[in-house]
Amino acid sequence: MRYLITGGAGFIGSHLVDALVVAGHDVAVLDDFSTGRLANVEQLIVNGSIDLVEGSVTDAALVDDMMADCDCCLHLASAVGVKLVVAKPLETLRRIVEGTDVVISAASRHDKRVLFASTSEVYGKSSSDTALNEESDRVLGSAFKSRWSYAIAKSYGEAIAHGYHREHGTDTMVVRLFNTIGPRQRDTYGMVVPRFVRRAIVGDDVTVYGDGSQSRCFLHVRDAVAAILALSMHDGATGRAFNIGNPDPITILGLAERVIARVESSSQIAFVPYAEAYEDGFEELGKRRPDTTALYDLLGWRPTCTLDDALDDVIGFQRAELAMEASKLRHHEAPSSRPRPKRSRPARARVG
Repeated sequence: MRYLITGGAGFIGSHLVDALVVAGHDVAVLDDFSTGRLANVEQLIVNGSIDLVEGSVTDAALVDDMMADCDCCLHLASAVGVKLVVAKPLETLRRIVEGTDVVISAASRHDKRVLFASTSEVYGKSSSDTALNEESDRVLGSAFKSRWSYAIAKSYGEAIAHGYHREHGTDTMVVRLFNTIGPRQRDTYGMVVPRFVRRAIVGDDVTVYGDGSQSRCFLHVRDAVAAILALSMHDGATGRAFNIGNPDPITILGLAERVIARVESSSQIAFVPYAEAYEDGFEELGKRRPDTTALYDLLGWRPTCTLDDALDDVIGFQRAELAMEASKLRHHEAPSSRPRPKRSRPARARVG
């Protein structure tokens, strides 16, 4: 098959690209590099293994050209991280809403399968001990709290996907990702695991926001990729939504302690009030745990990696990143000459 992956130079997107190339599929990537990194897919460009186009999912003509040339689209292009969402709520809304409308309408016109990557944020403030299934009610906070702009935009994307399936028969499916972690994830936008890991490696205090009693469920990106790709190839997923996550929760304080132990760090834990950590508009929630029964019933999928597996992979990646940064500083290296993606060109124009 030929896959189009929007946001394919990002954290999860680039791991999907790797898996598809290894499996022998033809892959086109569309990314505007607002949060994605060329380094994530650079070697595949050099090898001529993928087609990479630099552009936006809001460019309707470009998306239409690339959609016409694929069999299946994995739509991952989105805003990334709570800090970015809170700081730029309008940009978050517009990029997700406009981009999703463009991508799914193009898929419908060309009769292509499209998987929309949504998020556990759509469940909002639901904070009971009961695991959330795909039919669970949503409890969103005030629209004047920037935190919920992301959930509103992703909920709109799900509604668009469902609407096209119901009214036009478009082959759509939705995945709701719960706290995916692994190599290539950056701490730039407030992602908690890479932030904890980097601080532990260098011996700085590991800062926990609030009292650390809030809990999350973390899934290795390898397991998320396996689920996404299996769903994208399964006719039984059409018109449905699926939670993808690890059902085992850990408190953020417990996570900080686990990271320090895995790194064997001398770091201490420092508690920082939310008001100091985020701009106005942030609102925290207590807990969120996925019920993945629907995914298991369809695919027999369960997570294969433990939290420690994921943390060890993040630690290894962050150690390598820090060593590279230190080496460049020592040698005052000029930026290397890297292959650049084509801009606003059809996917058939190979790069490299």
